[in-house]
Formats: sequence, C-alpha cells, structure tokens
Amino acid sequence: MEAYRICTLFSGSKGNCTYIETPKAKILIDMGKNCKAVTAALAEIGVSPDALDAVFITHEHRDHIDALSVFCKRYPLPIHVQKASAERILRDAPHLENLLHVYPDAASCRVQVGDVTVQAFRTPHDSRASVGYRITIDGEVPTSVAYATDIGHVTDEIMQNLLGCESVVLESNHDPDMLMDGPYPYDLKLRISGKKGHLPNEECAAVAAQLYASGTKNILLAHLSEQNNTPRLAFHETLCAIGDKDFNLRVADPVHVSWLLP
Repeated sequence: MEAYRICTLFSGSKGNCTYIETPKAKILIDMGKNCKAVTAALAEIGVSPDALDAVFITHEHRDHIDALSVFCKRYPLPIHVQKASAERILRDAPHLENLLHVYPDAASCRVQVGDVTVQAFRTPHDSRASVGYRITIDGEVPTSVAYATDIGHVTDEIMQNLLGCESVVLESNHDPDMLMDGPYPYDLKLRISGKKGHLPNEECAAVAAQLYASGTKNILLAHLSEQNNTPRLAFHETLCAIGDKDFNLRVADPVHVSWLLP
C-alpha cells in the first residue's frame, strides 16, 4: 500500500473525526458525533472498527468526543488524552477509565503505534486542554503529517510542528465578515474570533503559504463553520495565498468523508 492515507470522516461544529492509516497503524484523531456515524464512515472507507489501533483526542469539547462513550464500549481501544480533558470525559463516561492513557501535558505525549510516532503539541483554545498532533511515519526517509484545528491563533509552537510536514490538516474556520454580520450572539462572535477561539480563513491562508514554501505538498482545510464560512471562500483565500493552482488543496466536508490522500 501507499505510505499513508488521510481523510476526515466528518469535520465541523457538529462533529470531528479524522482517520490516518499507514502500513502498520490505523488511528483516529477525535471521535465526535456518535457511534453510528463513526461506524458508518469507517465502513464507507473499508475499515472495521476492530482494526483500529488507537484514538487521540485533541480536547474535550463535545464535537470532538461525543462518540467515545458508546464506540469504545463496543470496540475498546486505547484513548490518548491530556489530563484536564480526561477528567471531563470520565465525568460522563467513567467506564472508559481503563482505556485512557493520560498525559499531564503535551510534551509528555509521545506515543509509538505500529510504524508511527505521535507527538502532541499545545494549541490555544478555550477548553480545559487542547493539542494538535504531529505524526511521523517510519521508513528509509521518515515522513511527517500534522493535524491542527480549534486554534485561536497560530503560535510558534504550532508552526514548529507543522513545518516540515508533507501533509497537514489545518483549520480554516470562518470568514471574519460573515461571522460579524451573522446571527450569532455578540459574546459568541467574540469567543470564536478570540485568541482562544477558531482560526479565520485569512490566518489559515498565511500559514498555508508558509507551509507550501517550506515543502508541504498536501493541505486539507478543516473545521469550517457551516454558518460563518463557505468551502469556496476558504479554498479561494488559501489557494490565492499559495499561488499554485496545481497544489493539492482540499476542503473537508462537514458530514461526508473527505480524502486528502487516498
């Protein structure tokens, strides 16, 4: 098989779950929505839930963990999560305690799964704890991919972990004008646009341009707001910043499987 393949099973405010497969590892990042949705999406890409090796949680907001309780009761697998997020998960799903691998901070979360090493890095978001992941795939020439959503702004730590990655799943959450002109309450608008909220299209585009210049070959724009963004806006802004119409830039669908690399 190919060195790896990546897809979002779904990506947005109603649920997030990303699948990464290598020759010796099958992992999920986050498990939002519900068990039925995750199972159906896995079936669509030809993956049995029993074949999964682990799930890595970015943070404890419901759109990232809602399927955990039922799914991992039916299909037990290791759940890697930060301590503060684990406390919230266990409040509603105490039966998951024996499956949790808990880390006091992002730096301590470095996990070998099959032929991949998964390293967490801190992300600024209004949750108890929040991380992204850099995944390095073993080989004669190791290959790295990264996942970074739910980030209010791009820190030096985030950039250090994205640079050098061949493929990146990156948040492009909202268009600032659509957000401010939209129907959300003002305090929610401030939360989304704040330093611990979600990344707007323009900042995503600037990061994508830096990644392209450093050699990144594939970017999947993820966690788009269905209310405050459109796939066309997000795609156009990032593609214009990259300036290469042949670059492999894709946009994740909120409810359907979206492949970055098949």
